[in-house]
Formats: sequence, structure tokens, C-alpha cells
Amino acid sequence: MPSTFLYLGILLLVVILWFMIFKRPVYEAMLISFVILLTVTNTWGDLLGYVDKSLSTSLLYSMTAFVAMSIILTKTKVIDGCINVIMALLGRVTGGAGYVSVIASAFMGALSGSGPGNVMATGVITIPAMKKSGFPPELAANVESNSSYMGNMIPPSSNIVAALGAFTALYPAVEMTTGQFWIVLWGISIWFILQRVLMIYGFCKYYKVKPMSKEELPDLKETLKLNWQGLLLPVIILLPFLLDYLFKSTLFTARLGENGAKNFSSSLLIFIPGIAAMYALLIAKDKKNFTPSKLADMFAKGIKSIAPAIGVCVIGYMIGALFATVDVATEMEMFIESMHMGKLGMVVFICVFTCFLGMVIPGSSLVVIFGPVFISVLASVGVDPILAAAMLPCICGVMCGITPPLGLGMYAGMSLAESDFGKTFRNNLWWVAAQFVMEVVVLMGFLPILGL
Repeated sequence: MPSTFLYLGILLLVVILWFMIFKRPVYEAMLISFVILLTVTNTWGDLLGYVDKSLSTSLLYSMTAFVAMSIILTKTKVIDGCINVIMALLGRVTGGAGYVSVIASAFMGALSGSGPGNVMATGVITIPAMKKSGFPPELAANVESNSSYMGNMIPPSSNIVAALGAFTALYPAVEMTTGQFWIVLWGISIWFILQRVLMIYGFCKYYKVKPMSKEELPDLKETLKLNWQGLLLPVIILLPFLLDYLFKSTLFTARLGENGAKNFSSSLLIFIPGIAAMYALLIAKDKKNFTPSKLADMFAKGIKSIAPAIGVCVIGYMIGALFATVDVATEMEMFIESMHMGKLGMVVFICVFTCFLGMVIPGSSLVVIFGPVFISVLASVGVDPILAAAMLPCICGVMCGITPPLGLGMYAGMSLAESDFGKTFRNNLWWVAAQFVMEVVVLMGFLPILGL
């Protein structure tokens, strides 16, 4: 048996025992796994090199910037106004509360990068609205959780940064801007949003769901008047990356040179979160709650949400560096290729493999540790490597959130909807199956993807 599977088995065993059985934080499980792997592989002498490589990864600081931005956006409640606008627009149609959940939760999840947190933030609005309009509790819980976890695959979620890092590690010579990568991610996300909308339509027909009552809907005119400034937030975040994609060769390269244009593209990941956060503070309704001292106190209290996520990524990068030293990627790639699967077989295998790993390992860790392996293996059977990289947050980040036992989104939705576990689990299987089929369809190249 290849030693790769021994290392992978150690990682899985420790995460299962420490995180799932002993209920300890996942970053502790990752750290213990790293220490054991150092011992098993006899690479303690390279420890400082692994730490240095992890901390010198610029993408790590981009993740931190986006996580910090999400805290400010949540605290200022700018996103709440955007949700009310979506509610006013879509709530009038049959099953409108479900469609609001898809659009609002995907948008909120992209900004926050936190699946369970997003379920709790938007679910308090959308889940009661869905139940009142005829959604069974288990369906309302799953609509919200499956919509929220799409945020893991939609820019500017911090999970996207790890996927870009995996691609650039394999193809450093490929001239691809951050903007181009984001366009591809949006192109992929459109299909998954459409898939969820169609599923809600089908469930609404089956359960004879009704539109939301007029009394429960916010007035569109009044809502736009109060919240129009918040609607500019997506423009502030997304427009620079769109311009980077459209005008890299004609404008930025001509004025800044090739290296300048490349550095400009990379710098967007650092500066845009800060600009978006400052804009949110400027338009916040109650500015007295966001003085410098109160902001410092807010981040001090929010360190519990920042530190674990960043800690998992730091240790994940260290494990990735260790795996590179012992050549895990090459060995795993050779083993998978030795099975002589065609394109469809390989795509299905990788989707099943990531689904299984996602049951016990957080999606961000999967992307960091195994992302280059998955890209390389998929590319070897004819999958576009850019598409393979752009699908990493989907096959890793989304699946881990909706598939028990690590499906934290489902549990968060259940708590708000007060739904029965058995019914919620059975209904969730439809969503997991649809997600899996869509992953295979997209990776096979059966659908046109914007940006490719």
C-alpha cells in the first residue's frame, strides 16, 4: 500500500478522534496530525522550513483580510438591508421565501465565508418566512443550509484564495489574473444557484407552497430608500476584479508593464477587503458604535472566530509543505492513474473521494493540503486545470458543509427550523445527490462556463 494512504489515514484518524469524538477544535486536531506526521516521516529537521513556507504565503494574509471584512460587514448589518431588498423583490412569487434564501444566503456566504454563521445570520429571517408560506421545517432547514454553503465557492469568499494558491503552485508560468479566476468561479456558481432554484421550484410544487403574505413583505420603495447604499457594496468588491479580467492586456499591462499588472492583480486580494470594510463603516446607521476603540474591542471579541479559521489554514499549509517534501502528491497521482480510469471515471472518483474526506476534514484544509493533487489528476484526464482549480471550493468546501457528520450547516438549519433530524437528514440526501451530479456535470465540461 502506498505510504500516502498511511499519512492520509493518520490525518483522518486524528481528526475523527479529536474533533468528532472528543469535540475539540479542528485546529488542534490538525496540529496533532502535523506533529505525528513529522515523527512518522522523520522530517523534524525541516520543521522551521515548513513554518516559514506557511507564514510567507501571501494568500494566507488575503484570507485574514476577508475574514476581518466579514466581521465588520456582519456587525454593521449592511447585509441585512440587502436581504430586505431581495425579500421585497422575490417574496411575492410562489415559494419566494425559498428563492430569497438562495440569493441572500449565497451573497452573504460569499462575503462571510462561514457556512454555519451564515445560516444563523440569514436563517433567522428566511426560515420562519419559509415555514409560514408552507415549507415543511426540514425543507426550510435544508434550503437555508445548502444556500448558505454556496458562499464557500462564490468570490470573494476566503476559501477561493486557497484554490488560487493551489493552481499557481502547479502552473506558475500561466498568465492568469485574479480577476480571470474570479470570473470562472462566478460562471460556475451561476449553474449551482440555478440548480438550487429549480429544486426549490420542484419542492414548492410538491408541497403546494404559497407566496409570502403581503403583510410580511417589506415595502420595496421604502426598503430601497433606506438601503440603496448597501447595494453598492457588491460593486465595490467585485468591479475591480472584473476590470482586472477585462482590461489586463489592453490597459494595465500597457501602463504598468507585465510585472506591474501581475502585482496589481495580486494586490486586489489584500486591498479590496479593507476598502469594502471602510465603506461599510461609512454607511453604517449607528456610527457611534464603530469608533476606533469600539472597533478594537470588536476585533478583540471576534478573535475567537478569526483565529481558528486562520490557524487551520496555517497548519494546513504546513502539512501541505510536509507532503511536498515526502512527495505525497506524486505518489497519490501515480496510484490514482494506475487505476486507468477515463475522464468520467476520474471525475466521479475525485468527487466521491472529496465527499468522503469532507465528512471529517474541513473544506479549506482539503483545498490547502490536497488541492494540487486533485488539479493535477483531473488535468491528466483532460479536465481544464483552471476549471479543476475553480471547482475545488465546490467539491471540498460546499460538500463538507452539507454532508453529515461534519455537515454543520444542516445542524444549524435544524436548530432554527426546529425540524426532526430523521426527516431533515432524508430530505438533505436529495440536496447532496443534486450537488454531486452538478459537480460531475461541470467538471466533465458539459456546461459552458463564463471565463473559460
